[in-house]
Amino acid sequence: MASIKTYKSNCKGCHGGCGVLVHVEDGRVTRIQGDRDFPTNRGWLGVKGPASIELLYHPDRLLHPIKRMGKRGEGKWQRISWDEALDTIASNLISMKEKYGAEALAFIKGTSSNNFPMLARLANLFGTPNLGSIGSFCFLPRSIASYVSGGGFPKWHTYPFADFANHPQCLMVWGAQPEITNDEALCNVVVLRALPYAKIIVIDPRYTRSAAHADLWLRIRPGTDAALALGMLNIIINEELYDKDFVEHYTYGFEKLAEHVQKYDLDKVSQITGIPSEKIRDAAIMYAQNRPSAISMGTALEHNINSFQTTRAIILLMGVTGNIDRPGGNVYYEPIPLKDITLFEKLPPEQARKRVGPQFKGLALKPFVEVQTPSILKAIVTGKPYPIRSLLIWGNNTMCSFPNPKMTKDALLNVDFSVAVDFFLTPTAELVDIVLPAATWLERDHMSVEPPFYLADGNAIMTCRHKIVQVGETWDDWKIIVELGKRLGFGEYFPSQGKLLDEILEPVGITFHELKKKGYISQPTRYYKYKDDGFPSTPSKKFELYSQILEDWGYDPLPTHVEPHESLVSTPALAKEYPLILITGAKVPHYWHSQGRQISSLRNAHPNPVVEINPQTASECNIQEDDWVYIESPRGRIKMKARLTRGIDPAVVHAQHGWWFPEKKGPDHGVWDSNINVLTDDQHFDPVMGSSTINCLLCKVYRVE
Repeated sequence: MASIKTYKSNCKGCHGGCGVLVHVEDGRVTRIQGDRDFPTNRGWLGVKGPASIELLYHPDRLLHPIKRMGKRGEGKWQRISWDEALDTIASNLISMKEKYGAEALAFIKGTSSNNFPMLARLANLFGTPNLGSIGSFCFLPRSIASYVSGGGFPKWHTYPFADFANHPQCLMVWGAQPEITNDEALCNVVVLRALPYAKIIVIDPRYTRSAAHADLWLRIRPGTDAALALGMLNIIINEELYDKDFVEHYTYGFEKLAEHVQKYDLDKVSQITGIPSEKIRDAAIMYAQNRPSAISMGTALEHNINSFQTTRAIILLMGVTGNIDRPGGNVYYEPIPLKDITLFEKLPPEQARKRVGPQFKGLALKPFVEVQTPSILKAIVTGKPYPIRSLLIWGNNTMCSFPNPKMTKDALLNVDFSVAVDFFLTPTAELVDIVLPAATWLERDHMSVEPPFYLADGNAIMTCRHKIVQVGETWDDWKIIVELGKRLGFGEYFPSQGKLLDEILEPVGITFHELKKKGYISQPTRYYKYKDDGFPSTPSKKFELYSQILEDWGYDPLPTHVEPHESLVSTPALAKEYPLILITGAKVPHYWHSQGRQISSLRNAHPNPVVEINPQTASECNIQEDDWVYIESPRGRIKMKARLTRGIDPAVVHAQHGWWFPEKKGPDHGVWDSNINVLTDDQHFDPVMGSSTINCLLCKVYRVE
């Protein structure tokens, strides 16, 4: 008789948060379904969750450590033991540190790894300040903008989340796809719950699913969101629609902001954004008068040279209208009290100052001390400010993740020693010296130590997953770091993974074993915290409309609109050759960035990379539905299949990101064919955060003959 068991766990097909039931028959996972009793998704589950079984048992999945035998990119690999792999890595890193200093090592981490505390712990103990991620253009700009304005870590979480649970009367979806992003099933639940109660405003160049439900859709010119936010502030302040009590008692710098926004009158903002004046005014009034109002921000706002001030201007909208930290508004959720195990205090100040690249102030704040990853790659290639000699890449397909993959490949080919931790031989892993096989979420004991993206009934929630099966010799990321840390001489700081998880949970008063039994823990939300605590991160302890922190840093204390460095306005001569605005990055349900292209059920549902084009533009370019077309920018050319839609402006095209073709021959696996980062820009950055320019660029589109 077959042995059949069902385990409660938490999906990590994307950021995580959906409760699942995992069915196991004779030691093999046979089914994954949504858990109706779990408070976030209530049984809903996105397509990536069930597809995790295909990932778990994929025939091409890496199941053992391997080392390179031939030249990089030749595809000659030899299976080795974990002991040999970790001993080799440790020996190389110790030797490199003795010759060049600890700063010659750099880490690059991906979103899926969920291991930032452990990587930071290892980096700080080793003595390198060079820990890079995608944070500079994903999540961190709005988090740091929130910090300098009024709230955030360590006392409050990151930035003010939309409080769906208390039914905002107006919901403004700005550069986001809440019906798809992170987990499409969960977000469908919260958005559908909110829709019957709220006026909906959607600000997006594309006609999204959210826009189909909207009372107002503002089809904005890409890269002009700061101007729109400042124009709305102009209307709200001049027509006295702001929250007078909140402004008088809890804000700093209102008069300066009021004077500043006079530059952004309706006519000017309409000209900049391409949105009719009456729609801008209608949106401002609808948001200000239907309180509580909430804004759901997306990462599209963080993909250009003005990401920081754009997100800050939107956060100021929340504050001026009194929608900060109120039920149904945008709420600073207090973190579930976990112990910080990153050991930043172990990194000597003289080492911290050696962080490569421009010293973007926003990336130097704890607990998000990071390096802008393109700076790591440039240091390998140029040797400036000093050479990076060793590179450890954790769950990041770097060839697809950052602008200028040609430079990325050059860096991977020329670094002295490199390691990748991943599920497959990606175009990135193909070019390193040792590849370590990562465990999937079904093979890990773990919990969500990232901010609580998912909130149940107004409560912050921390989810838990536990090891259900084991395939091959795959290891949990945390176990890899523990064993490597021991070999590097830091054994006292790297006890077992279980002990470290228990240490993190000490302030909660439970062990990880107890958390696994519970499945999750939640924490009630305190609203209007500023009435007792003030705004903890600012010098005035008030919500700073005029930021004293930014003034001290040498940046503009008031948000401003900055024209994209490449646009119809700023580069009209270039626009004659490249007349279309290129935007990228909108998610699809089937893939998590560059992951999932080898999963049959997902790939069959979405087999090809797609570029969205308005039918008018397509007609002018002799392009028909499903034609393969070239997209060309001043930096390169790729091809995708055309999808014609009236839901995008004739002057704009949207191209999907993350594309490579696992079925094509290595080492490149077709990474040059449709990888949008061939076209994006690595020369221009946001001055506070170092955000790369992966949106709001110029291109042209024409048929593949």
